[in-house]
Amino acid sequence: MTIAEIIGSLEKFAPPSLQEPYDNAGLIVGDSSSECTGILVSLDTTEATVAEAIQKNCNLIVSHHPIVFKGLKSLSGKNYIERTVIQAIRNDISVYSIHTNLDNVSYGVNARLALKLGLQSCQVLEPKPSTVMKLVTFVPGGHLEPVRDALFKAGAGEIGNYSECSFGTEGTGTFKGMGEADPFVGKIGERHYERETRIEVIFPAYCQNDIIKNLLSTHPYEEVAYYISNLENRVDEFGSGMVGEFPNALSETDFLANVKDRLKADVLRHTELSGKKIKRVAICGGAGFFLLNRAKASGADAYITSDIKYHEYFDADGDLLLVDAGHYETEQFTIELLADYLQKYFPNFAVQKTEVLTNPVRYYH
Repeated sequence: MTIAEIIGSLEKFAPPSLQEPYDNAGLIVGDSSSECTGILVSLDTTEATVAEAIQKNCNLIVSHHPIVFKGLKSLSGKNYIERTVIQAIRNDISVYSIHTNLDNVSYGVNARLALKLGLQSCQVLEPKPSTVMKLVTFVPGGHLEPVRDALFKAGAGEIGNYSECSFGTEGTGTFKGMGEADPFVGKIGERHYERETRIEVIFPAYCQNDIIKNLLSTHPYEEVAYYISNLENRVDEFGSGMVGEFPNALSETDFLANVKDRLKADVLRHTELSGKKIKRVAICGGAGFFLLNRAKASGADAYITSDIKYHEYFDADGDLLLVDAGHYETEQFTIELLADYLQKYFPNFAVQKTEVLTNPVRYYH
């Protein structure tokens, strides 16, 4: 098993194209062609987790947060980032991070947080636009089904609970082979008329390379006519945050006690209590204040996230209960999420969850 094979599986689970522009998800350190001896899953990559990986004979760390977020200008060991990278390189430890791309899938970070909180009927809070594309191509009679099947196999034609969706229109295409052309039908230098079917399919943007590859490998023409366009359709499968409901409404104090207990949080910071019942709840693991207005628009009674600044609490404006449960606390279950996925797809391979507490925040009681 190579590290590249494991990365390939992770990138099907959370495609890199779904990461935010500021992010640095992907292979941070290491050689993907190396054979993998074991995987250590963590929220962060630190000197302690690298040491743990060495001790457990794991030469691949799969973390949520990238250890390198901005460009490194030196590797002299002057800070924990440089020391961690140096330690990983010295010991042939590869580091792969799966960050905002895992936040932006409906079964990712926020889905696991919602599960732990006991929320039901969950939906993506802010669907991500421009994640869908459309392919149009033209196929001669007798070759329609092989081409269509190849497109479906590459990920085209899925709409909600439906698969293999496409549209076909019959028509006549023309072309004339010139010079050294080797036309599938027709004669060099003569205009040829061919009955063709115009096929239209939509597909997730991250499938584009596979779509084109399968199209070109199954289409009979020497030069394949096709075009791809971006769609503004919002797809509920991709996006930021999540919103769901408790089976029964809770008082604000019971709600806060429930959140504190389920997240094993030392403390919760929140806005003033209003006496309203809490049933519909929006969430965003990690720093998610940017979704406050979406949480309000969703009709949420409360919004749970982290890293809220002093003046930002005022922005709740009594519309909902705004709760800062801690960055680590709202993302801690990502370790379990990734370990579950890797163990499912690599059942005979060593996948271990870190035993190192990487939360840098401590509370004095």
